[in-house]
Order: sequence, then C-alpha cells, then structure tokens
Amino acid sequence: MLDNVTINQLRSFVAVCDQGSFSGAARQLGRAQSAISHAIKALESAFDVELFDRNTRKAQLTAAGRSLLPDARAVISRTEEMKSRAGSIARVGAPQLSVAVDVYFPRAHLIDGLRTLQAEFPTAAINLRITTMQGGERLVLEKVCALAITVENVPEVNPDAIERHWLCDAQMVTLCAPSHPLASIPKPVPQDELSRHVQIVVTDNQPEAEKTQQGVAGKRLWLVNDLGAKRDLLKAGLGWGHLPRHLVGEDLAKGELVELERRAWHLGPLTFVISQRRGHDLSPCESRLVELLGKPQCIPKEARPHPVSGKGAKT
Repeated sequence: MLDNVTINQLRSFVAVCDQGSFSGAARQLGRAQSAISHAIKALESAFDVELFDRNTRKAQLTAAGRSLLPDARAVISRTEEMKSRAGSIARVGAPQLSVAVDVYFPRAHLIDGLRTLQAEFPTAAINLRITTMQGGERLVLEKVCALAITVENVPEVNPDAIERHWLCDAQMVTLCAPSHPLASIPKPVPQDELSRHVQIVVTDNQPEAEKTQQGVAGKRLWLVNDLGAKRDLLKAGLGWGHLPRHLVGEDLAKGELVELERRAWHLGPLTFVISQRRGHDLSPCESRLVELLGKPQCIPKEARPHPVSGKGAKT
C-alpha cells in the first residue's frame, strides 16, 4: 500500500498541519478543499492509520500523525533537493572535475576550497588524485585528469603539450629531530655540514626520478615516495630534510622537530602552478576551483612564504 503514497498527498498532509485546517491548506496549495480531503483520506488508507482527529473543529493531529509529520517533511525536502539537482544538470550538465594535487600542497587549503566548491556545484563529480613530482602532469597528458597542481621547479613532462599558470606559494623549512646531531650544531648550519648527514627526500616511482630532485645538499640521500613517511623518518632522527611549514607546525610547537637555520643557502617558497593541456578551456567548475585555491588570503598564515631569495625546492 505504501507504494501508492504520492508527493501531493504528503504536501497536503503538511499543508493542513501548517495551516491548521483543510480550507487553509486548500488556499495555500491552490486546490479545492475536497481535493485536500481526498488526499488525506488516501494517505490514511495507505498508512492504515488516522492522521487527524475528526472530532474537533480544528485539524488536530493524532499520535500517529505527530509521529509521521517529520518523515513527511523530510521526504518533501529531499524531493525538492532532487528537483533542484535535476534542474541544475538540465541547465549545465553534471560537472566533472578531475584534478591531480601534489602531496606538498596545503591540505587544509585544498579541503576548504573543495568544501566551497561542493556548496556551489552540488552535482559535481570529483576525481581527486594525490601525486608527487611529475605524477600529476603525467595524468594530465594521459587525460586521466584535466588539471594538476604541480610544484613549479619540477621539470615539465612535455612542455609542448603542457602549459602552467602560477597558483600560490607555501613556505618551506629545514628540519631534523632534537636528537639528531645537526640539532646541537650552533646556528646557522653551513651547507657542507648538512651534506655530511643523510637527507631524506621525497620522490615518485618513475624511473630516474631522483634526477629531478632539487634543494639537495649532498649525495647521502634516502628516497621515499610518501610525505608522511618522510615526516616520520625525520621525527625518528634518521636524517634531515625540507618540509612545508603548514605540515609541521604542530611538530615544531611540541618540540618533536626543530628548525635548522641555513648558512649561505636560501630555501625559497614552494611555488605551486596549475598544469593543463595546451588549448584546454577551463569549465566553470574548474575555473572556480583554481580561483579558490589561488586566493592568498585562504592559505593558512603558517603556510605563507616569507620574502626570501633563491629557487624553491621539491625535496
């Protein structure tokens, strides 16, 4: 019997409750009062309960009616949401957003941007890939992703097919554990002293990926392909390395990592760019995401760069 329940019946039920009478519901919905009465009777028959007490002049809900009213409102609300979503799809289609994001990109900033995008494009289907080094641009070339957020000083996979546009910056810091020998050296630490110790560097899984590394002080390298693993190795005292400040702010505050001041070696901000295939026209959804992620006021303060000279590093 419940298969026979209609949205119009539920609207009539809610309207009678809101207006306090069958006549008021008829005026609100622009229908005849007899049609409202018929809808309520049909609903009661489908539910096999009485929704209103017929012994009072005013439409008074029964216990069953009070219990079912929130459900009726919820069904109507979801129906309106579905209609709105269908209307949006009919107007512009279901937006598709496929983006590769470098693991170094500020995660909180990305989440804030996606949250806003979801509110503005509720029908969008999002394909999000977290990559390192040249991985994002490879996905763009393979047409798995339309866009990639890439670190600027990572060499382009194919400059003839890919174009880049500046997005935003994030500050990098040089770190080690308090137990590491470098932590006890008077600051600033010269580069040749850094080169004596193991440097932990993030790379990807592609052949000869280590050749693209920058910001490297020596040849004593441990290569990892996961940013979280690098952070854990640094905290364990197994080496030193560079990480985005936004990622290690809590570690520094707790004393689990210490920042190393470098002598005669400037480590610039990590500059992010948007990589896309040449000739690709951004959709409204893609354009909005680029706008949201490129707003400097949205980047956490601890992630914003201080003015320093020199090239950034992907290390």
